[in-house]
Amino acid sequence: MKYLKFKEGDKIPEFILNNDEGKKIKSTDFLGKWLVLYFYPKDNTPGCTTEALDFSESISEFNKHNCEVVGISPDPVEKHIKFKEKNDLKVILLSDPEHVVLERFGVWQLKKMYGKETWGVVRTTLLIDPHGVIKKIWENVKVKNHVYEVLDTLKNMNKQ
Repeated sequence: MKYLKFKEGDKIPEFILNNDEGKKIKSTDFLGKWLVLYFYPKDNTPGCTTEALDFSESISEFNKHNCEVVGISPDPVEKHIKFKEKNDLKVILLSDPEHVVLERFGVWQLKKMYGKETWGVVRTTLLIDPHGVIKKIWENVKVKNHVYEVLDTLKNMNKQ
């Protein structure tokens, strides 16, 4: 199966996914705002929880810069609801159990862990401008301090 890979300067494809409240959210809903779109493997795992908490703790800073933060994983809506409530998350979570959007963005990949190959999400973050254009891509994200790097990049781009 061939995966589309986007680069900085590309426009993101349109998509529709259910959010953590079961409502349909379209990528076009975010036009006119900056968007941090982060892809993560699984709710309630240590790295994914830390990442969601870090983005949630900084959400007011992102909002000051007219920016929404959206996480996408293959978990179902019900799991997102519990994850969000348990951790008091302030980010928007979108559910992609069929991997349609994950595959379209090229983040659903064959990964090796402990010598075994399995399909899963490669932790990736995109910073998208108000016109839907990718301005910055972070691949194979390491969670520690990642949110601050994304926020600094957003602030610097807002100055331009």
